[in-house]
Amino acid sequence: MEKYYVVKYSGQFGFIKPWTAVRDSETFSQQFLTPSIVEGIEKKLFPELLSENGIKKIVGHRLSYTQISSQQEVIQTRGWNSTRQGKQILFDRPKAILLRGILLEPVLHLAFLTKADAESALSQHICLVRNEDLMLPVSLEEVSKYDFNNDTERFAGYELIFEKNEKSFIAGYHRLTNDVMHGWLKIVGTPVKQF
Repeated sequence: MEKYYVVKYSGQFGFIKPWTAVRDSETFSQQFLTPSIVEGIEKKLFPELLSENGIKKIVGHRLSYTQISSQQEVIQTRGWNSTRQGKQILFDRPKAILLRGILLEPVLHLAFLTKADAESALSQHICLVRNEDLMLPVSLEEVSKYDFNNDTERFAGYELIFEKNEKSFIAGYHRLTNDVMHGWLKIVGTPVKQF
């Protein structure tokens, strides 16, 4: 039976940037990790893979949390608007307020095929997307692939399976190649934990 070495990470806050223009109130894309996010986490853990494309060492992941906190953020447009007032030209950058969903008490399980990779990951912190949202390693556990995929208590969470099939949907655009990313959402147990 195939073995996985699973590293558990936890933190106080975690933000996953929604990829859609309609923001997250329409798509709820802040509840799962896209292929490019998982690849970015892997490249942080294993910098020797920076010159390679694709996910090489992380064979599975699972994300859970206690709730999503909606927080307001003021943003400005990239460009400037100009208006003429008499002989003066005035420049302005419009502001807008948007809601960002922040995961509270996120827990992320990363599965590896080798103990050496898992031990290396266990010695490092990660971030889901923002650098200030640190997640620290908690434990390393050797489990069967079957248990990782079916134990609804220990490994509850959301996992986007990175493949294109009849259950798949567009999960964003790859941050490096701009290719369309597809996947289907696997839900194990209860991803939103009870207090």
